[in-house]
Amino acid sequence: MKLEDYKTVLYRQEDGSWVAEIPAVSGCYALMPTREGALAELTKVFEMIAEEYREKGIPLPADTTEIVHA
Repeated sequence: MKLEDYKTVLYRQEDGSWVAEIPAVSGCYALMPTREGALAELTKVFEMIAEEYREKGIPLPADTTEIVHA
């Protein structure tokens, strides 16, 4: 699976920093001062996690994230 196969959640914290995360992949998140920085760092984090999964010979989890406006 590739980064594009997953939903990315992006939100701003009270201090103005940005969080980007892929909820379907445990530990796959980035916290940076800018939106663009958080997305760029998330790409790096995703690649590191994907490499770990490849080395272990296990597939990345499927994305079961739903978008709900509650």
